[in-house]
Amino acid sequence: MNIAILGTGRVGSALGSRWAEQGHSIFFGVRDAACDEVQNAVARAGSRAQAVSLAEAAAAAEVVVLAIPWEAVREVLDSLGPLDGKILVDCINPLAGDLKGLQFGFTTSAAEQIAEWAPTARVVKAFNTLSDAAMANPWFGELKATMFYCGDDEEAKQVIRDLTEAIDLEAVDAGPLVNARQLEPLSMLYVYLAVFGGWGGDCAFKMLKR
Repeated sequence: MNIAILGTGRVGSALGSRWAEQGHSIFFGVRDAACDEVQNAVARAGSRAQAVSLAEAAAAAEVVVLAIPWEAVREVLDSLGPLDGKILVDCINPLAGDLKGLQFGFTTSAAEQIAEWAPTARVVKAFNTLSDAAMANPWFGELKATMFYCGDDEEAKQVIRDLTEAIDLEAVDAGPLVNARQLEPLSMLYVYLAVFGGWGGDCAFKMLKR
């Protein structure tokens, strides 16, 4: 599968590397292919990865992953061209500057706003409630870290479920896209524990049932 990852920060680089290991072709969508961060992400992902423009990455891929700061999302989406039928994965938490709150919460969500801005894409919220360290190594002893996802298109959700399980994360369907209103605040608990609670990035949520 061709996967576009818009952004080469910690999340984008981790996902690109893991999916490249599974044989997927990774197109990092960037503004400056020569910068060190981009070159490091491409090198980490290996021979199946390349850096191209944002629009070129989106055009080349069936799945487009948003792994950029919230403030840049609207401008980036406007630059991509048609996303008709493409799966648009929203990994973003619209964090306040002090990392102690969200710009949205409970009555709407970043994912719903993205769906309004990209109405012909199939938006799935995913990869926003765990760290890049947990993406790179999701195993905690014999247990896998849980990754929640939600969306309104069942076929798109199944693709994201398959991509999630391919990198050894436990995929949990959290329902329709409106439930991003719960997943984005859940990310704030993770941020609190990891950043302010001293846990660091080597922690993850785990759903248990019997």
